[in-house]
Amino acid sequence: MILHIDPSNGIPIYEQIVRQVKFAIANGALQVAEHVPSVRDMARISAVNPNTVVRAYRELQNDGILKSIRGTGLAVTAEAPTLCRRIRLEMIQQRLRSVIEEAAQNQVDWDEIRQLVEREIQHQSERSRESKS
Repeated sequence: MILHIDPSNGIPIYEQIVRQVKFAIANGALQVAEHVPSVRDMARISAVNPNTVVRAYRELQNDGILKSIRGTGLAVTAEAPTLCRRIRLEMIQQRLRSVIEEAAQNQVDWDEIRQLVEREIQHQSERSRESKS
């Protein structure tokens, strides 16, 4: 699991870790019962303060995504894939809602918005096919 931490993107670093772990679980990169890196290893890998990792891991435990396994560390819970897929869709929906609200506030026509979305879906679909080739 490789994290991409961007201190300048406006999202707190601990939240970036939380999101990326949830997305990794949602897309199958992290499996049920698989262990996440230790706090020390995650801090080293992502070049952040260990306290930041502790905060992220604590939130993931509180959300039922990770559980502590005595003597071995934190592992993905059985419920995590379903939870993370739902959370991932909710996060994407919030971002889409924000973009659509901004477009509406700027009086962009609904058909133009639909065309933009369809073009972007087409573009992403083409990129996906190219990367699989």
